Amino acid sequence: MLGTHSSFYFFDPASLSVVAGGGSALDTRSLNIHGLEEAESFLRSYGYQISRPDDLERMWYFYRRAMVLMSEKLRIDFNDLPEELKSRESLKDIRYLLIYASQTENKELQKWSCALLRCMHVFVHAETDLFSSFSEEIQKQILMPFENSVRHGGKLFLHSFKKEGHPDIELLEFQTKPFKTSSSTVIKLLAKPDALAVKIFDKIGIRFVTKSIFDSFQVIRFLVDENLISFPQIIPDQSSNNMYPVKEFLEVVNKLEQKHKPEHRLSPDKIDRLLLKKLEANQTAFLGLFRKENPYSSEDFKYIKFISRQLIKVENGVGGKPFSFFFPFEIQIMNEGSFKKIQSGESAHSSYKSRQIAAAVKRLFPE
Repeated sequence: MLGTHSSFYFFDPASLSVVAGGGSALDTRSLNIHGLEEAESFLRSYGYQISRPDDLERMWYFYRRAMVLMSEKLRIDFNDLPEELKSRESLKDIRYLLIYASQTENKELQKWSCALLRCMHVFVHAETDLFSSFSEEIQKQILMPFENSVRHGGKLFLHSFKKEGHPDIELLEFQTKPFKTSSSTVIKLLAKPDALAVKIFDKIGIRFVTKSIFDSFQVIRFLVDENLISFPQIIPDQSSNNMYPVKEFLEVVNKLEQKHKPEHRLSPDKIDRLLLKKLEANQTAFLGLFRKENPYSSEDFKYIKFISRQLIKVENGVGGKPFSFFFPFEIQIMNEGSFKKIQSGESAHSSYKSRQIAAAVKRLFPE
C-alpha cells in the first residue's frame, strides 16, 4: 500500500496501521496507489501477476463474486454505484480499482472501490484454502464415523460398537451442518472484525440434541470413549459451555457413583433435578460457565460447543504423492429446551443472519 513519495518523513498511514498498529486491512479507509505500475507491483506482492492469464481471470472472478454478494446477499442498493465500477467493460483494468480506492477527488468512487476491494479480499481468503480443494475427502473422513455411530429407527440412538453392554444414548436430533458456502463465510468474516479465514472452524460440523443435561455429558463421554474425537486435538479458546459447569457436574455424579449400585442407577431426568438443585444451592457455580463471545447470537442459546481437529489423509495429492493435514470441525451438544429456543424468536437463524448482514454492510461502508 506504500506509494512512491518524495518526503523523507512521509509514512503511509494505511499500511503502517496494519503492519505495526494491529489494525485490519479491511478497516483501511483508502490506499496509496497512484499508477498502473504501482498497482501491478502491489498485486504481485499480494500474490497475483496480471501478466498470467489465470491470475488475471481469478481476480476478475473475485470482482464478480463481490458484486453479486453485495447486491444479492447483503442487499446493498447499487443505484449509486459509479459507472466506472459497474462491469468489467466499464472498469477496463482491474488495477484501476486500487487507483480509484486511493484518489480523494471523487469520494463516491473511492468509497465504492474500497468496498469492492474489501469484499474481494475476503473472498480470496475464503476460497483459497484446503477445504476448497479437498472438500470431498474432508467430509467423508470427518462425518462418516459419526454417522455410522447413530442408529436410526423409531428413535435415534448413539450406539457403541466397541463396548458390549454399554447403554445407548437416546438423541432427539442428530444433524450434520451443511458446508458453509463461501458467501456465508465472507459475510461472517466481514461482520466480525477479529475473524480471519484461517479461523473459520465451522465449515463442517455435527449437532447432537439430547433429552437432558446428563445425556449431553454422556454424549461427550461417548465421543471420547469411541475415539470419534481426540480430546488433545480440541482448540481451547474456541470452546463454549453455558449449559452446566464441569466441576459441579463431576461432584454430583461422583456422589451418585458412591451411593448407587449400577443396577439401581437413576434416570437422566432425576439426575438433572439433582444437577439443577446443586446450582440453586451454590450461585457461584455459574462462574464455571463460559461462552465464546458472539455478538450476533442470542444469550438463550445454551449449549456445549467445541472445535476439534482431524488428520485428513489424501492418497493422491500433488504429483500423485500422499499427504495429510489437520482440519477443524465443530461439535454442538444441546438439550431439548435449548434446541426449541433456537427454532424461533430471537435465537432464530434468520434473526442471527440479519444482525450479521447489518454488521457486514457497515464494515464495507464505514462512512
